[in-house]
Order: sequence, then C-alpha cells, then structure tokens
Amino acid sequence: MGTNLPSWNDTAARQAVLDFVAKVCDSSNPGYVPPQERIAVFDNDGTLWCEKPMYIQLDFILQRWVEMVDENPALKRLYIRCGYAPMIELLHFLEANGFTNYIASGGGRDFMRPVTAEIYGIPPDRVIGSSVSLEFRASDKKGGDVLTKPQLNVLDDGPVKPPRIWSRIGRRPIFCAGNSNGDIQMLQYTEGSTHPSLCMLVNHDDDAREFDYTAGAEDALKMAQERGWIAVSMQQDWSTVFAAEEQ
Repeated sequence: MGTNLPSWNDTAARQAVLDFVAKVCDSSNPGYVPPQERIAVFDNDGTLWCEKPMYIQLDFILQRWVEMVDENPALKRLYIRCGYAPMIELLHFLEANGFTNYIASGGGRDFMRPVTAEIYGIPPDRVIGSSVSLEFRASDKKGGDVLTKPQLNVLDDGPVKPPRIWSRIGRRPIFCAGNSNGDIQMLQYTEGSTHPSLCMLVNHDDDAREFDYTAGAEDALKMAQERGWIAVSMQQDWSTVFAAEEQ
C-alpha cells in the first residue's frame, strides 16, 4: 500500500488516514471504492505549503522565477522547499493506492502550474485555481498564442470551489484537505459523497517549526469538531514539518 507516512507521528489522525485508504482499496470491504472514483482534492496555501509569511506569490510577481535562488530570510529555505513534508508524503501515499490528486486552490492557477509537478508530483492539468481572463490572438504570420487580459476570470475560493471541481473533474472527491474557512464548501462537497469519504483540516498550531494561528480558520475548525472532520495538528501529528534541506 505504499509508504505509510513516515513523517507523521503515530496518532489518531495518521491512523484514520491509513484505515480509510485500507477500506476504500479493499475489494472485499463494503466501503470499497473503484480507482476511477478515488479522487482527492487539496487546497494549496496553508495546506500543502506555507501561506505565512505572505511572500511567495507576491514575490513571484515582482521577480522572475529564475532569479529566485536566494533563501527567504524569514523561512530560511528556498520557496520550492516550503512544501510540508507530511502532506507531500500523503499525496504520494494516496497516489500509490490508486487515488488521483488535484489541487483546488484560491491561489493563482498559472502561478502554481509550473511548480506543482516538481514539488508535489501533481501535473499542471490537475491544478484548479484562480485565474485571469484569457484570449486567443492569431499571429500575423503563423500560429497564435493564448494571452492574459487585465481582468479576473474567477476567484477559486469558498462556494466557488465545488462547481469548479465538478466542471474540471466530473467526479465528487472522496478525500479533501484544506486549512481555512475558504475550504469549508469543498469539505462539505466531499463529505456528501455516496462513497466513504475523509475530510481533513491542517491546524497551524506549531510556533516553533512553522507558525501558530487560527485567524481565518475559526469556522472550519469548529465545523471539524461538529462533523467529524480530522483536524491535523502540526505540533502533535507531524514529526517534521519540512524536508531536510539539501547540503
């Protein structure tokens, strides 16, 4: 069943993930889900990688990607090394067990697409995010290009996430991970599956290894208690937050 989440502590959260995956992958279990229905969706900012300090996307707008070779002075690591090691392990674990992973984020779709394969193993065609309007412009000589327009097309957040997931995937997820109030509707959409489902919230409660904050997640954390969603404590459930830096 693939690697069993080595950067996760042996807690109830880790066990819940292992039990869920074992159930949906066991063809003799009443909760079995065929591989084509094993859809997992993940928010990005604050769920798969850091959202604080709020440097990453803003800095990208101000600098060319190839110039981003210096370490972030606040995080002391490269931007592309800001992914959470336990969540990246989770992505690989699900994929090894027949899941298809998607990103459904309020972040910029075209910002995320160039790096998601390298960081998470998720190809660009599985990235759903906010976007500006586009238009096709033919060349005077041959061919043409798709160009951006100076106006927002869609902000992929809150109640917009489920319709965008359905329009892009055509299936309801059975696994969902988020971290904020903007992920509530995506989590609700997932828990409504006719198949067994698992909903997860990443709780930023580790001020030593990351940051400690609940602002913007108060409603989601309250609903997690009420509805049985798994609230993953960075402090309690993860043995490490970031992968070790390459020397």
